[in-house]
Amino acid sequence: MPSTPAPTTSPTLPEGYALHSGYPAIPDYCHLRAASGLTPKTPVQAAPVATGSWYGCYITYDGSKENDSGSDSLGASAKPKPVAMGRVIGDGGWYFHIVDMAVLPEHQRRGLGDAVLKNLLAHIDQHAPAGYRCINLLADPPGRKLYERNGFIGDGKNDQVGLGMMVRRELADTEFRREE
Repeated sequence: MPSTPAPTTSPTLPEGYALHSGYPAIPDYCHLRAASGLTPKTPVQAAPVATGSWYGCYITYDGSKENDSGSDSLGASAKPKPVAMGRVIGDGGWYFHIVDMAVLPEHQRRGLGDAVLKNLLAHIDQHAPAGYRCINLLADPPGRKLYERNGFIGDGKNDQVGLGMMVRRELADTEFRREE
């Protein structure tokens, strides 16, 4: 999935990290979801992420910050690896839903989630038409403080951000294929 430089309003990141507009490659997307505790997705489910999103960004780590022994405990490699991501789905006019907020556990507590969220919100501010905007998300309790720091409010009753409803459907490949 292609990436471009992120908007100039991006927050400062720790050494070795870089923010990119776009989406991580499908294998990296699947890994980020599963390793960060989100529901795992298959490559087939991940394939439409780029075309089905309004905007996305991700953070890579190049391994430049080494520990005292000279080896990197955070997964350094010759090629920067995606370690955090987030994206926005919506109509691009007034309704935006933030999804796929994920940071690999070994890279948490470095401000990466905050940087991703601020970048998503800045992109909405810079590119959505003037007027009322509805920006929402569903948050697990561990992410609540991050979202509250960035202006999101819960309903005050259920200790969660809003009331979410969903129906879970799983279909075998053969159930949704039709003979033409």
